[in-house]
Amino acid sequence: MNYSRRQFNRLAISGISAAAATSFAPVRAFAAQKPNSKFGGVQIGLNTGFSYHNMPNDAVTVLKYLVRDGINAIEMQTPTHEDWAGAPPAPPRPYPERIGGEQVGAPPRPPLTAEQQAARKAYLEAMTRWRTTMPVSKYAELRAMYNDAGVSFYAFKLPLEMRMPDAEFDYAFTAAKTLGCTQLTMEMPDGNPALTARVGKFAEKYKLPVGYHAHLQAKPTTWDEAMAQSAYNCINLDIGHYVAAGNHDTLEFIRKNHARITSLHIKDRKFPERGGQNVPWGEGDTPIKEVLQLVKKKGYEFPCTIEMEYAPPEGSDSEKEILKSLAYAKAALA
Repeated sequence: MNYSRRQFNRLAISGISAAAATSFAPVRAFAAQKPNSKFGGVQIGLNTGFSYHNMPNDAVTVLKYLVRDGINAIEMQTPTHEDWAGAPPAPPRPYPERIGGEQVGAPPRPPLTAEQQAARKAYLEAMTRWRTTMPVSKYAELRAMYNDAGVSFYAFKLPLEMRMPDAEFDYAFTAAKTLGCTQLTMEMPDGNPALTARVGKFAEKYKLPVGYHAHLQAKPTTWDEAMAQSAYNCINLDIGHYVAAGNHDTLEFIRKNHARITSLHIKDRKFPERGGQNVPWGEGDTPIKEVLQLVKKKGYEFPCTIEMEYAPPEGSDSEKEILKSLAYAKAALA
């Protein structure tokens, strides 16, 4: 039996080898139910480039996780999608991954060595050359592979910087639109309004909003200057970081700014006076259930993104904890 490229993609995602494909009738090979993580009208998604800690994170393997975990919409961040598209390999990580995330009062990381700085500079230059010359249509193939399995992209995360040429900004927005995203996401640049002004102009050019993500610098006014610069400069609100930064007005902030929120990141953290740690959902101070119910009640259309950041307990792993979070969200939206 002959199979199309898309059918072989589905077989690969399901763990069926091409050699074994001919022994399965199409109805058997493709009978698995497509994932669905939209509950009560609220789209629950996942930050895929980040959440599957200590697990393979290539684009095909991540898609296998998503299908078996029942998650149908995602924010994907570098390097997963760019590695798939053939980007230059990154130098070794200068520091081990911090499972458990950014902690209140944690000491700063030591500065990079001269050798590490040189390696990073060379890598960034290689990435600029690659991004400004690669066929962005390559992402149409990635989109088709994911869409065929029932998974869509809503956010493309890439850290835009002032050092980048305009062509690299064009790449980011064109790649996001090619994947079918409704938004670009990036970290909020502290004390750099020139960058958010520049990003806003490109967002206007492509009619694609940018959601800025904040960590422990998050305050109710953090996004005001960027949003004043452009109607396309918006908020990617991480409610866990917002709580760990000492804010007690999460629901009020969402009600006030819902029209400028592109997506939420959902995690549970404690208030700083209680340590600020990342913890399993329901064990911290973040009003996750109340936020999800607010989104449902008001009919807000932005997705709510699971971001797995706490260290899995002994005997578990990141995927199992993601499934617990997904079940928590589903129950909250029942």
